[in-house]
Amino acid sequence: MFKPLFAAGLMLASPAIADVTPFKTPSGNIECYIGTGPNSADLSCTIFQFSGTPNVPRPSSCGSGWGHNYVILERGPVQMECRGPGRPNTAPGVDVAPYGVSATWGGISCLSETTGLRCQNADGHGFHLSRRVLQVW
Repeated sequence: MFKPLFAAGLMLASPAIADVTPFKTPSGNIECYIGTGPNSADLSCTIFQFSGTPNVPRPSSCGSGWGHNYVILERGPVQMECRGPGRPNTAPGVDVAPYGVSATWGGISCLSETTGLRCQNADGHGFHLSRRVLQVW
């Protein structure tokens, strides 16, 4: 059964068993998968189209897409993956994170805004993704 991740005014906690659930922004340009378990959470997000430049330089070992994929754990810095965006998840029931709504899973929280998706972990590391801004801190 589908359980919405984002609901107006709600902050959701991690379930008791491991689970991976997709969500996307209203534009469909950013898609994320939140993995939750009894002791941790992780978040992987992909932005499909952008015109900005990531504030993290492309490693010399990266010969494919750069700036599309971001991974954040409850602790530690954001990791960017060297690969293209892949295909959007078009399966029915993928939750949409409405603008102005936030959610929290363990030590990771995200806010969906008209200016993009902002996510941060318990250590204060995070990212802001939009068509024009690809920022990691």
